[in-house]
Amino acid sequence: MAPESGGDAAAFPSVAPISRSYVRDPALPWDLFQGGALVNPLKGLQFAPTGLLRGPAAQQARAVRRARALAGRDDVAFSAVTLFLRPDDQGPWHVHGCDLPTLALWAEAHGPTMQAIVAAGLNRLTAPRAPFAGLSLDRPRIMGIVNCTPDSFSDGGDYASAEAAVARGLAMLEAGADVLDIGGESTRPGSDTVEVDEEIRRIVPVVKGLAERGALISIDTRRAAVMEAALAHGARIINDITALAGDPDSLGVAVRAGVPVILMHMQGEPRTMQANPTYGRAPADVYAWLARRVTICVSAGMPVGRICVDPGIGFGKTLDHNLDLLAHIGLFHGLGCAVLVGASRKSLIARASGAVDGEGRPTDRAKDRMPGSLAIALGAAEQAIQFMRVHDVEETVQAVRVAEGIRRFQAGA
Repeated sequence: MAPESGGDAAAFPSVAPISRSYVRDPALPWDLFQGGALVNPLKGLQFAPTGLLRGPAAQQARAVRRARALAGRDDVAFSAVTLFLRPDDQGPWHVHGCDLPTLALWAEAHGPTMQAIVAAGLNRLTAPRAPFAGLSLDRPRIMGIVNCTPDSFSDGGDYASAEAAVARGLAMLEAGADVLDIGGESTRPGSDTVEVDEEIRRIVPVVKGLAERGALISIDTRRAAVMEAALAHGARIINDITALAGDPDSLGVAVRAGVPVILMHMQGEPRTMQANPTYGRAPADVYAWLARRVTICVSAGMPVGRICVDPGIGFGKTLDHNLDLLAHIGLFHGLGCAVLVGASRKSLIARASGAVDGEGRPTDRAKDRMPGSLAIALGAAEQAIQFMRVHDVEETVQAVRVAEGIRRFQAGA
């Protein structure tokens, strides 16, 4: 389970304690739900996989039913969980940890309904993941970021021209990127909106130029018209920071096109999202919100295998919220679909490492945050996250491949 504070205050003075709007108790509450039922099982009971095992150790533990496969991976299993419990719709989240045999006894003690809820939750964690846009999800996949904007926080418009952006994308493919995410609107904190026609003008030649060279293209936009334009020129994935909720036509476009989508969580909107973000417990609240968006998409006719979720690191979150999400990123496997982490070069890296002034503002450059970006990518890969959205493709590919190789030998392969 995550520590109760964001870190060592002496070493990292910018890290404040996590909000106390939750209850932490390592012991399972054996009488918490007696006489009542969860208001909403998807919202009220969530499981973050822990006690991860790999290779032969994972297979042996699964054989004696002390562990389960994680996200359909044959080589990764979990033997315990952190539970996020909410006995009613308004109360605090209760956080507990236990191994799988203890969880089974706890569910049995609460009756058949609870047993069914727990079984369904564990099955979502375990179920095989279908290929996403043709990519098998048996290893981490790297998404390279191609910004076609003059005001990106990370590269300051270095690739604003179509020629520069296409060249950047080709270099990322050569470095090992599995998919390229092309965006024509900056959504950094405090950013203003861009006219739809201008966004289309920026992205179409880049999408077309890279798709013609065989690249798997994701279009990073919150506007239905931009989605349609990108799809018409070769994009095959929609990546929407509003989870297809920001434009009333977006969901229909995605369903009709039959393409995979990435649903991101954001509290508020880019211009104001960092004003005062508030959560009861960030991982649990973000999970509940994404669960509703997944349900809406599936109800509209979108197979869950075409959905990837992104908890939206840095979008309407404080440093503590971001670190709490990253510590429990495996929780989102419980939605039964692919998971993406996008924290590359973001200001949380400066704040977590102490590269801030007296008022907590970053003193470094976004381009200097590659070490922290790699740390986050490796942490996500450790928890079997399927997609990492990054600026530094070559370095991330190398780091992830080396870490995966080491883990194979640690597991006895």
